Amino acid sequence: MLLAAVALAVAAQTAESSRGGLQVSSTLEHIAPKIAEGGDAVLDVAARTVASQADELVLSVEFTNTSEQVIDAVRITSPVPADVRYVADSASGPGSAALFSVDQGRTFARPEELTIVGADGVARAADAALYTHVRFVLDAPLDAGATGIARFRAVPR
Repeated sequence: MLLAAVALAVAAQTAESSRGGLQVSSTLEHIAPKIAEGGDAVLDVAARTVASQADELVLSVEFTNTSEQVIDAVRITSPVPADVRYVADSASGPGSAALFSVDQGRTFARPEELTIVGADGVARAADAALYTHVRFVLDAPLDAGATGIARFRAVPR
């Protein structure tokens, strides 16, 4: 039986920025399967500096409207770290849609719209492992003082 995460810790990698009343911080956490007492499989979400090839990671982006105004058209863009690859269909953020980039964040689209041009000059559908950035577009304005979180999974390259 697979249970929800049983341990949370401050991650090894964090980043924070603030612009226009929107404060954004990101955290990269490692997920490692382990066996609990009684033999049940559980997931341990914790900070570690080295991940094995079997580990999965979660990149979480928390955002807060620190202004006294409603913020319209909120877009939160997170680079996929160079040493990991995005796990297909793993982006989630309540009240938001996820868009992706395969060109270092210059353009964004839904997965079915993304293409890359191969060495042979032929355009092909882009594989999720090639995503360089994930952008979360909020469906509604962000109220003053409101906070949200979006995340996606990744695995080491």
